[in-house]
Amino acid sequence: MSQPAIKVEDLRKQFTLSHSGAASLKTMLLWWKRRQMETHEVLKGISFEIQRGECVALVGRNGAGKSTLLSLLAKVYKPTSGSMAVNGRLGPLLELGAGFHPDLSGLENILFNGMILGLTRKEVMARTDEIVRFAELEHQIDSPVRTYSSGMLARLGFAVATNVDAEIWIVDEVLAVGDYAFEKKCYDAIDTFRARGGTILFVSHNEHAVRRVADRCIWLQSGLVHADGKTDEILPCYLTDGVSEL
Repeated sequence: MSQPAIKVEDLRKQFTLSHSGAASLKTMLLWWKRRQMETHEVLKGISFEIQRGECVALVGRNGAGKSTLLSLLAKVYKPTSGSMAVNGRLGPLLELGAGFHPDLSGLENILFNGMILGLTRKEVMARTDEIVRFAELEHQIDSPVRTYSSGMLARLGFAVATNVDAEIWIVDEVLAVGDYAFEKKCYDAIDTFRARGGTILFVSHNEHAVRRVADRCIWLQSGLVHADGKTDEILPCYLTDGVSEL
């Protein structure tokens, strides 16, 4: 039996918060009050497996730990304890466009971001035309990205991230990154990725997106797995649990 695409065991993540009020090193050194430190445990020991080819949605209230979990899997954070394994090339679609340099052109940012995501320079160059065409930025691609709208940045980020031959996508609130026509193009890309056997773990506050894409839902509540099962079973329970919007 093949390894699961993602395996998480007793995963915990704590953040340490300071309440000293010091906004600079000088203020901190001169601050006459004793610093007050607080530990905030976001994930409290969660375990689950995602098999290859599955599409799983993470649902839960704001602060339940959904985005923190994705950031741990993308190695943005290190876990406090527990273990996690990602078996396959990861394509993180978290904050699209966040890694772009504002003074570089869209074309230059495609090159740098593609290489950061694991492609060689030759591979990025071979895919540049398709990335630009998918993002619908043919006329703006030579302009600095500081001149782009937020929607243009997101489209370019999505186009780059989905062209790195990933086997697993982790997606945070970016299934719809443009107008209706581009949203449909994103869903078509997801369908094509899944047809090739790709695995998706995503967070969305859009009920339609969860029903449209996910086979399974993991419901996080206060840093713990509250329920895990088929979308048609878990989502209605979550929606009727006093949550005004997904």
